[in-house]
Amino acid sequence: MYHPDIQQITLSGVLYALGDPVRLAVVRQLAAKGEQNCCDFDLAIARSTMSHHFKILRESGVILSRKSGTQHLNSLRQQELDELFPGLLAAVLQSADSANR
Repeated sequence: MYHPDIQQITLSGVLYALGDPVRLAVVRQLAAKGEQNCCDFDLAIARSTMSHHFKILRESGVILSRKSGTQHLNSLRQQELDELFPGLLAAVLQSADSANR
């Protein structure tokens, strides 16, 4: 699985990844609950579509995925994103939370 180095993460890539409602829901859940298995996300989409969304999040530098046995565990790269783009992730999450109330 490809994960960009911190120097390769771009603002446009992160914003693109966060601009989709499904991917934003994944990021919100990771921010709230921490590391999650792919199966822990209860989204009404096909498994192949879910894999596509995780790939975009991973390749944009938003999440880190690691394999543990047969599971793929995902975590938010919050520290790296906060170093690169201070306050961006918090603002996006806060805005998403406000919109869902």
